[in-house]
Amino acid sequence: MAMSGAMTAAIAGLKTSMQALNVVGNNIANVNTNGYKSQRITFKESIYNTLNAGSAGTNVAGSINPQQIGYGCSVGTIDLDMSTGDLSATGRDLDCAISGDGFFLVGTKDIDINSAADVKNLYLSRVGDFDFRDGYLVDGQGNVVYGFMTTVEDPTAGTGTPGILPDNGQLNVSTALVPIRLPMRSSAAGTEGETVYAGVGADGKNVNPDDPGAATANAVDGYINFENLRIDANGKITCTNSDTKEEVVVGYIALGTVDNAAGVLHTSGPCYTAGDAAGDITVSTPNSAVTGALNNGKILGADGNVDPTTQLLGGSSTKLMTSFLEGSGTDLATEFTNMIVYQRGYQANTRIVTVTDSMLEELVNMKR
Repeated sequence: MAMSGAMTAAIAGLKTSMQALNVVGNNIANVNTNGYKSQRITFKESIYNTLNAGSAGTNVAGSINPQQIGYGCSVGTIDLDMSTGDLSATGRDLDCAISGDGFFLVGTKDIDINSAADVKNLYLSRVGDFDFRDGYLVDGQGNVVYGFMTTVEDPTAGTGTPGILPDNGQLNVSTALVPIRLPMRSSAAGTEGETVYAGVGADGKNVNPDDPGAATANAVDGYINFENLRIDANGKITCTNSDTKEEVVVGYIALGTVDNAAGVLHTSGPCYTAGDAAGDITVSTPNSAVTGALNNGKILGADGNVDPTTQLLGGSSTKLMTSFLEGSGTDLATEFTNMIVYQRGYQANTRIVTVTDSMLEELVNMKR
Protein backbone atom coordinates (compact mmCIF):
# COMPACT_ATOMS: atom_id res chain seq x y z
CA MET A 1 0.00 0.00 0.00
CA ALA A 2 1.16 3.50 -0.79
CA MET A 3 0.70 4.69 2.78
CA SER A 4 3.30 2.22 4.04
CA GLY A 5 5.99 4.53 2.64
CA ALA A 6 5.25 7.02 5.41
CA MET A 7 5.68 4.27 7.99
CA THR A 8 8.96 3.16 6.40
CA ALA A 9 10.27 6.72 6.52
CA ALA A 10 9.18 7.10 10.14
CA ILE A 11 10.89 3.85 11.15
CA ALA A 12 14.10 5.07 9.51
CA GLY A 13 13.75 8.32 11.45
CA LEU A 14 13.26 6.38 14.70
CA LYS A 15 16.40 4.32 14.12
CA THR A 16 18.51 7.36 13.25
CA SER A 17 17.21 9.37 16.21
CA MET A 18 18.13 6.48 18.49
CA GLN A 19 21.65 6.39 17.04
CA ALA A 20 21.90 10.11 17.70
CA LEU A 21 20.80 9.58 21.31
CA ASN A 22 23.46 6.88 21.61
CA VAL A 23 26.10 9.43 20.61
CA VAL A 24 24.74 11.98 23.09
CA GLY A 25 24.62 9.35 25.82
CA ASN A 26 28.26 8.40 25.22
CA ASN A 27 29.33 12.05 25.29
CA ILE A 28 27.54 12.67 28.58
CA ALA A 29 28.85 9.43 30.10
CA ASN A 30 32.41 10.64 29.39
CA VAL A 31 31.96 14.15 30.77
CA ASN A 32 34.69 13.44 33.34
CA THR A 33 36.93 11.24 31.18
CA ASN A 34 40.41 12.71 30.67
CA GLY A 35 41.30 13.30 27.04
CA TYR A 36 37.85 12.33 25.76
CA LYS A 37 36.93 13.82 22.38
CA SER A 38 33.22 14.43 21.94
CA GLN A 39 31.38 13.07 18.93
CA ARG A 40 28.91 14.83 16.66
CA ILE A 41 26.35 13.03 14.50
CA THR A 42 24.79 14.34 11.31
CA PHE A 43 21.81 12.97 9.40
CA LYS A 44 21.47 12.43 5.66
CA GLU A 45 18.49 11.75 3.45
CA SER A 46 17.81 8.14 2.61
CA ILE A 47 16.73 6.62 -0.73
CA TYR A 48 14.12 8.17 -3.00
CA ASN A 49 11.40 6.65 -5.16
CA THR A 50 11.17 8.57 -8.43
CA LEU A 51 7.58 8.92 -9.63
CA ASN A 52 8.42 11.20 -12.54
CA ALA A 53 11.93 11.95 -13.77
CA GLY A 54 10.86 15.34 -15.16
CA SER A 55 11.52 16.77 -18.58
CA ALA A 56 13.10 19.75 -20.28
CA GLY A 57 11.08 22.59 -21.73
CA THR A 58 10.18 22.81 -25.39
CA ASN A 59 9.08 25.57 -27.76
CA VAL A 60 5.50 24.82 -26.76
CA ALA A 61 5.56 23.73 -23.09
CA GLY A 62 7.63 24.48 -20.05
CA SER A 63 9.84 22.04 -18.18
CA ILE A 64 8.46 19.57 -15.65
CA ASN A 65 10.26 19.07 -12.36
CA PRO A 66 11.03 15.58 -11.10
CA GLN A 67 8.68 13.99 -8.59
CA GLN A 68 10.30 11.95 -5.85
CA ILE A 69 9.19 10.54 -2.51
CA GLY A 70 11.79 9.96 0.17
CA TYR A 71 12.02 7.09 2.60
CA GLY A 72 13.39 8.71 5.70
CA CYS A 73 16.94 9.39 6.83
CA SER A 74 20.08 7.63 7.99
CA VAL A 75 23.32 8.45 9.77
CA GLY A 76 25.48 10.73 7.64
CA THR A 77 28.61 11.15 9.75
CA ILE A 78 29.82 10.66 13.30
CA ASP A 79 32.72 13.07 13.73
CA LEU A 80 35.28 13.60 16.46
CA ASP A 81 35.93 17.09 17.80
CA MET A 82 39.71 16.99 18.21
CA SER A 83 40.12 20.47 19.68
CA THR A 84 42.08 20.69 22.94
CA GLY A 85 39.93 20.28 26.02
CA ASP A 86 40.18 22.20 29.26
CA LEU A 87 43.31 21.47 31.28
CA SER A 88 43.10 20.29 34.87
CA ALA A 89 45.99 20.87 37.29
CA THR A 90 47.11 17.69 39.04
CA GLY A 91 50.30 18.73 40.84
CA ARG A 92 52.16 15.63 39.55
CA ASP A 93 55.45 16.37 37.80
CA LEU A 94 55.00 13.45 35.40
CA ASP A 95 51.49 14.36 34.26
CA CYS A 96 51.49 15.99 30.81
CA ALA A 97 48.86 17.63 28.65
CA ILE A 98 49.43 18.45 24.98
CA SER A 99 48.82 22.12 24.25
CA GLY A 100 48.02 21.99 20.55
CA ASP A 101 47.85 19.25 17.94
CA GLY A 102 49.40 15.84 18.27
CA PHE A 103 49.32 12.63 20.25
CA PHE A 104 51.59 10.70 22.56
CA LEU A 105 52.93 7.53 20.90
CA VAL A 106 52.44 4.48 23.11
CA GLY A 107 52.43 0.71 22.68
CA THR A 108 54.15 -2.46 23.80
CA LYS A 109 57.90 -2.82 24.32
CA ASP A 110 58.49 -5.10 21.32
CA ILE A 111 57.32 -2.89 18.43
CA ASP A 112 60.20 -2.57 15.97
CA ILE A 113 60.14 0.83 14.25
CA ASN A 114 62.09 0.58 10.99
CA SER A 115 59.98 2.78 8.73
CA ALA A 116 57.22 5.35 8.74
CA ALA A 117 54.72 2.53 8.17
CA ASP A 118 55.88 0.85 11.39
CA VAL A 119 54.97 3.96 13.38
CA LYS A 120 51.33 3.15 12.65
CA ASN A 121 51.69 0.07 14.85
CA LEU A 122 51.77 2.42 17.82
CA TYR A 123 48.71 3.77 19.58
CA LEU A 124 47.89 7.47 19.76
CA SER A 125 46.82 8.99 23.07
CA ARG A 126 46.06 12.43 24.49
CA VAL A 127 46.22 11.31 28.13
CA GLY A 128 49.64 11.90 29.70
CA ASP A 129 49.23 10.20 33.08
CA PHE A 130 52.81 8.92 33.07
CA ASP A 131 54.96 7.11 35.58
CA PHE A 132 58.13 4.99 35.60
CA ARG A 133 57.50 1.32 36.31
CA ASP A 134 60.17 -1.38 36.04
CA GLY A 135 62.44 1.21 34.46
CA TYR A 136 60.06 2.14 31.61
CA LEU A 137 57.93 5.26 31.18
CA VAL A 138 54.33 4.04 30.96
CA ASP A 139 50.86 5.56 30.90
CA GLY A 140 47.97 4.71 33.17
CA GLN A 141 46.95 1.80 30.93
CA GLY A 142 50.40 0.18 31.14
CA ASN A 143 51.43 1.17 27.60
CA VAL A 144 55.09 2.13 27.27
CA VAL A 145 55.73 5.66 25.99
CA TYR A 146 57.91 6.07 22.90
CA GLY A 147 60.47 8.79 22.40
CA PHE A 148 64.18 9.47 21.98
CA MET A 149 66.77 8.34 24.52
CA THR A 150 70.03 9.85 25.64
CA THR A 151 72.99 7.92 24.23
CA VAL A 152 76.76 8.01 24.58
CA GLU A 153 77.24 7.67 20.83
CA ASP A 154 78.59 10.63 18.83
CA PRO A 155 76.05 11.43 16.07
CA THR A 156 78.73 13.09 13.95
CA ALA A 157 81.17 10.18 13.96
CA GLY A 158 79.45 8.17 11.23
CA THR A 159 78.92 5.08 13.35
CA GLY A 160 76.54 6.75 15.74
CA THR A 161 73.10 8.16 15.23
CA PRO A 162 71.73 11.44 13.89
CA GLY A 163 70.79 13.67 16.79
CA ILE A 164 71.75 16.75 18.77
CA LEU A 165 73.90 17.76 21.73
CA PRO A 166 71.17 19.12 23.98
CA ASP A 167 72.89 19.95 27.23
CA ASN A 168 76.55 19.75 28.14
CA GLY A 169 78.11 18.69 24.83
CA GLN A 170 78.76 15.17 26.12
CA LEU A 171 75.36 13.52 26.00
CA ASN A 172 73.61 12.95 22.68
CA VAL A 173 69.99 12.24 21.91
CA SER A 174 69.34 9.52 19.38
CA THR A 175 66.51 9.89 16.90
CA ALA A 176 65.63 6.20 17.01
CA LEU A 177 62.01 5.99 18.10
CA VAL A 178 62.12 3.55 21.02
CA PRO A 179 60.41 2.90 24.37
CA ILE A 180 61.70 5.39 26.93
CA ARG A 181 63.54 3.79 29.84
CA LEU A 182 65.93 4.86 32.55
CA PRO A 183 69.73 4.65 32.18
CA MET A 184 71.51 1.81 33.92
CA ARG A 185 73.44 1.88 37.22
CA SER A 186 77.12 0.93 37.14
CA SER A 187 78.29 -1.90 39.39
CA ALA A 188 81.96 -1.72 38.41
CA ALA A 189 84.49 -1.18 41.18
CA GLY A 190 85.16 2.50 41.72
CA THR A 191 82.11 3.63 39.72
CA GLU A 192 79.32 2.04 41.71
CA GLY A 193 76.02 3.85 41.20
CA GLU A 194 77.21 6.02 38.32
CA THR A 195 74.93 6.52 35.32
CA VAL A 196 75.59 4.32 32.30
CA TYR A 197 73.68 5.59 29.27
CA ALA A 198 72.33 3.54 26.39
CA GLY A 199 74.50 2.75 23.41
CA VAL A 200 73.68 1.88 19.83
CA GLY A 201 73.45 -1.70 18.62
CA ALA A 202 74.49 -3.13 15.29
CA ASP A 203 70.99 -2.49 13.93
CA GLY A 204 71.20 1.20 14.78
CA LYS A 205 68.75 0.98 17.67
CA ASN A 206 69.23 2.12 21.26
CA VAL A 207 70.29 -0.68 23.56
CA ASN A 208 70.99 -0.75 27.26
CA PRO A 209 74.47 -1.88 28.29
CA ASP A 210 73.16 -5.24 29.50
CA ASP A 211 71.25 -6.00 26.29
CA PRO A 212 72.56 -8.55 23.78
CA GLY A 213 74.34 -6.69 21.00
CA ALA A 214 75.32 -3.70 23.10
CA ALA A 215 78.29 -1.88 21.58
CA THR A 216 80.11 -1.55 24.90
CA ALA A 217 80.17 -4.07 27.70
CA ASN A 218 79.49 -2.49 31.09
CA ALA A 219 79.07 -3.94 34.53
CA VAL A 220 75.57 -2.85 35.54
CA ASP A 221 73.03 -4.05 38.07
CA GLY A 222 69.75 -2.50 37.08
CA TYR A 223 68.40 0.97 36.53
CA ILE A 224 69.68 4.03 38.36
CA ASN A 225 68.25 5.13 41.68
CA PHE A 226 66.60 8.44 40.96
CA GLU A 227 64.83 11.35 42.59
CA ASN A 228 63.30 14.64 41.45
CA LEU A 229 61.95 13.07 38.27
CA ARG A 230 60.23 15.64 36.04
CA ILE A 231 59.21 16.51 32.47
CA ASP A 232 59.50 20.00 30.97
CA ALA A 233 57.55 21.79 28.23
CA ASN A 234 59.92 20.40 25.57
CA GLY A 235 59.21 16.82 26.61
CA LYS A 236 62.67 16.45 28.17
CA ILE A 237 62.72 13.95 31.03
CA THR A 238 65.28 14.69 33.73
CA CYS A 239 66.05 13.38 37.19
CA THR A 240 68.80 13.28 39.78
CA ASN A 241 70.92 10.16 40.28
CA SER A 242 70.41 9.46 43.98
CA ASP A 243 73.83 7.81 44.33
CA THR A 244 75.97 10.46 42.61
CA LYS A 245 73.63 13.52 42.80
CA GLU A 246 74.34 14.20 39.11
CA GLU A 247 71.70 15.57 36.76
CA VAL A 248 70.47 12.88 34.35
CA VAL A 249 68.74 13.51 31.02
CA VAL A 250 66.71 10.38 30.34
CA GLY A 251 65.43 11.44 26.92
CA TYR A 252 62.59 13.22 25.13
CA ILE A 253 58.94 12.28 24.69
CA ALA A 254 57.86 11.94 21.05
CA LEU A 255 54.66 13.34 19.59
CA GLY A 256 52.83 12.13 16.51
CA THR A 257 50.57 14.21 14.28
CA VAL A 258 48.35 12.82 11.52
CA ASP A 259 47.10 14.39 8.30
CA ASN A 260 43.47 14.09 9.42
CA ALA A 261 43.12 14.06 13.20
CA ALA A 262 39.36 13.40 13.01
CA GLY A 263 40.09 10.25 10.98
CA VAL A 264 41.67 8.29 13.84
CA LEU A 265 39.95 5.14 15.02
CA HIS A 266 38.97 4.48 18.64
CA THR A 267 40.38 1.47 20.43
CA SER A 268 39.97 0.59 24.09
CA GLY A 269 40.50 3.29 26.69
CA PRO A 270 42.01 6.62 25.64
CA CYS A 271 43.90 5.24 22.63
CA TYR A 272 43.40 5.59 18.90
CA THR A 273 44.94 3.98 15.84
CA ALA A 274 45.89 5.85 12.69
CA GLY A 275 44.02 4.03 9.95
CA ASP A 276 43.83 4.94 6.29
CA ALA A 277 41.46 7.86 6.95
CA ALA A 278 43.94 9.47 9.35
CA GLY A 279 46.77 9.57 6.80
CA ASP A 280 50.47 9.50 7.60
CA ILE A 281 52.00 10.08 11.04
CA THR A 282 54.65 12.77 11.39
CA VAL A 283 56.95 12.29 14.37
CA SER A 284 58.32 15.26 16.30
CA THR A 285 59.05 16.48 19.81
CA PRO A 286 57.40 19.38 21.64
CA ASN A 287 58.80 22.70 20.43
CA SER A 288 60.99 20.72 17.97
CA ALA A 289 63.45 20.03 20.79
CA VAL A 290 65.00 17.11 18.88
CA THR A 291 65.64 17.16 15.13
CA GLY A 292 67.22 14.74 12.70
CA ALA A 293 66.47 11.76 10.50
CA LEU A 294 63.96 9.33 11.93
CA ASN A 295 65.21 5.95 13.10
CA ASN A 296 68.95 6.45 12.99
CA GLY A 297 68.92 6.43 9.21
CA LYS A 298 66.85 3.26 8.93
CA ILE A 299 64.73 4.97 6.26
CA LEU A 300 66.95 4.84 3.21
CA GLY A 301 66.82 6.23 -0.29
CA ALA A 302 67.48 4.33 -3.52
CA ASP A 303 71.24 4.78 -3.10
CA GLY A 304 71.20 3.11 0.31
CA ASN A 305 71.81 6.34 2.19
CA VAL A 306 69.50 8.39 4.36
CA ASP A 307 67.17 10.42 2.17
CA PRO A 308 67.25 13.91 3.75
CA THR A 309 64.10 15.01 1.94
CA THR A 310 61.78 12.37 3.35
CA GLN A 311 60.62 11.22 6.74
CA LEU A 312 62.50 13.78 8.78
CA LEU A 313 61.30 14.58 12.25
CA GLY A 314 58.69 17.25 11.69
CA GLY A 315 58.91 20.74 13.08
CA SER A 316 56.45 21.32 15.89
CA SER A 317 55.37 24.34 17.92
CA THR A 318 53.25 22.15 20.19
CA LYS A 319 54.35 22.20 23.80
CA LEU A 320 53.58 20.16 26.88
CA MET A 321 51.82 21.50 29.93
CA THR A 322 53.37 19.61 32.82
CA SER A 323 51.42 18.84 35.99
CA PHE A 324 48.23 19.03 33.93
CA LEU A 325 45.89 16.53 32.30
CA GLU A 326 43.53 17.30 29.45
CA GLY A 327 39.88 17.18 30.45
CA SER A 328 36.87 15.90 28.56
CA GLY A 329 35.67 17.66 25.42
CA THR A 330 32.01 17.15 26.34
CA ASP A 331 29.95 20.36 26.56
CA LEU A 332 26.95 19.48 28.72
CA ALA A 333 24.86 22.45 27.54
CA THR A 334 25.24 21.34 23.92
CA GLU A 335 24.56 17.70 24.74
CA PHE A 336 21.39 18.40 26.71
CA THR A 337 20.12 20.64 23.90
CA ASN A 338 20.83 17.93 21.35
CA MET A 339 19.14 15.38 23.57
CA ILE A 340 15.92 17.41 23.57
CA VAL A 341 16.06 17.86 19.79
CA TYR A 342 16.61 14.15 19.13
CA GLN A 343 13.96 13.18 21.67
CA ARG A 344 11.37 15.38 19.97
CA GLY A 345 12.41 14.01 16.58
CA TYR A 346 11.92 10.49 17.89
CA GLN A 347 8.55 11.45 19.34
CA ALA A 348 7.41 13.03 16.06
CA ASN A 349 8.35 9.90 14.11
CA THR A 350 6.29 7.74 16.47
CA ARG A 351 3.30 9.97 15.65
CA ILE A 352 3.78 9.24 11.94
CA VAL A 353 3.71 5.52 12.74
CA THR A 354 0.51 5.77 14.82
CA VAL A 355 -1.25 8.08 12.31
CA THR A 356 -0.31 5.79 9.40
CA ASP A 357 -1.54 2.80 11.37
CA SER A 358 -4.84 4.60 12.04
CA MET A 359 -5.28 5.41 8.35
CA LEU A 360 -4.55 1.81 7.36
CA GLU A 361 -7.09 0.65 9.95
CA GLU A 362 -9.73 2.94 8.40
CA LEU A 363 -8.90 1.54 4.97
CA VAL A 364 -9.28 -2.05 6.19
CA ASN A 365 -12.58 -1.20 7.87
CA MET A 366 -14.13 0.40 4.74
CA LYS A 367 -15.87 -2.88 3.82
CA ARG A 368 -17.86 -2.75 7.05
